[in-house]
Amino acid sequence: MAVITIGKLPKTYCIIPVLLVLVILSPSIAMGHAINYALEKAPDSDIVWFYLRLGVRHIIPLGTDHILFVTSLCLLSTQIKTILWQATAFTVAHSVTLALSMKGILVAPGAVVEPIIALSIVFVAVENIFLNELKPWRIAIVFLFGLIHGLGFASALNEIGLPRNKFYTSILSFNAGVEIGQVMVIICVFLFIIIPFGKRKWYRKFIVYPISILIAVIAAYWFVKRLTI
Repeated sequence: MAVITIGKLPKTYCIIPVLLVLVILSPSIAMGHAINYALEKAPDSDIVWFYLRLGVRHIIPLGTDHILFVTSLCLLSTQIKTILWQATAFTVAHSVTLALSMKGILVAPGAVVEPIIALSIVFVAVENIFLNELKPWRIAIVFLFGLIHGLGFASALNEIGLPRNKFYTSILSFNAGVEIGQVMVIICVFLFIIIPFGKRKWYRKFIVYPISILIAVIAAYWFVKRLTI
């Protein structure tokens, strides 16, 4: 994979990292994560299973925005290597900000995070239309968007809370559930889109373009709606 350098990025792409970094470096004041008192005396196996299921459900079926984002990552190329590069960058990024946010070290308001998550879906979907192959900057952009998605995961997890004495067990279980959900989405895209249609000459024209346009329109609607809430 080529080395990612800012100098190779188109000028319009440079605005996105700047906006995302400003959001990440401007956390709101937080005292830490909410506490789930009900599970503080529960056995480890119950805690692992509870937060694992919670993580999966946050993607399937509840995380429509995350499903569309991961689907968009799979459409640019039919090569598994391309998808894995993007999925890995996204996973590492959201895992970092999820942990930091639940510790109260890095917190951003949902009113800022949610519109940017919608915007990230629009961006990736539109890129699928104009790019024919993975570019170095795509990995960097996916990583930055992953940081924002991690803050979104933390916001959802904070509504349930974490047991004080099982912080790492519960957060690792939740994150594992999120990853299982994402893998399920990737497998579905491969089974129902890439394997049957990926090698067809008309794949981009009749599969990638229509799906990407539909995803971009839906996410653009979410972006506008979330700005007005």
